[in-house]
Amino acid sequence: MKTPDHLCPFGMKTVDLLKRKGFEVKDNPLTSREEIEAFKERENVDTTPQVYVGDEHVGGYEALREYLGMGVPDADATTYRPVIAIFATALFIGLAISWAAQGTLLSIRMPEYAIATAMALLGLQKLQDVESFSNMFLNYDLLAQRYVPYSYVYPYAETLAGVLMVAGALIWIAAPLALFVGTVGAVSVFKAVYIDKRELKCACVGGNSNVPLGFVSLTENLIMIAMGLWMPLRMLLS
Repeated sequence: MKTPDHLCPFGMKTVDLLKRKGFEVKDNPLTSREEIEAFKERENVDTTPQVYVGDEHVGGYEALREYLGMGVPDADATTYRPVIAIFATALFIGLAISWAAQGTLLSIRMPEYAIATAMALLGLQKLQDVESFSNMFLNYDLLAQRYVPYSYVYPYAETLAGVLMVAGALIWIAAPLALFVGTVGAVSVFKAVYIDKRELKCACVGGNSNVPLGFVSLTENLIMIAMGLWMPLRMLLS
């Protein structure tokens, strides 16, 4: 589908995939709404693109992947990919800040930079849609279930604590915030997963994620607790 208002991404993916797999491709773009509707009616299909290998009708992009023996992405499948991406990015940012601020990648403060950055990034994920986050968060957080507004405050508190810890500023605010939300979160996750044995999705990367609630979520909260204790202690010792 190639109209003045829309260029079909699945069409481009389909053509690219066929070429990469060695097929000789004859592309027949549909350039108007009339052509699109006429094609759908003629071929008795609901969507475009449609792939034909010789005289065989394969179907759309996902059908083509199946035809080629490739996996088909499942939008509803649980995955840890968002969490892995955030923590990996936070690690690299922590290394970058350490290099810029301390002149070395592996400074004493590098773990602090990385963890605080992860907190800020996780908070940002929640802030994209606070309403969706609160809906998922209320399924398991004990404090939010007793005081619903906490589910709206949490993303701001986590983000603020992370940003302040990256800067090493106002630790008297950042540390209690991290310690409080981390403790409540750890207790809530432990109860939901390990005591009540509930299978839930974690709101840690936002309310539209498919990350399962469990060990990763508990670890995230334990790390926040550790940061809430360590940051003031380091300042007292330095």
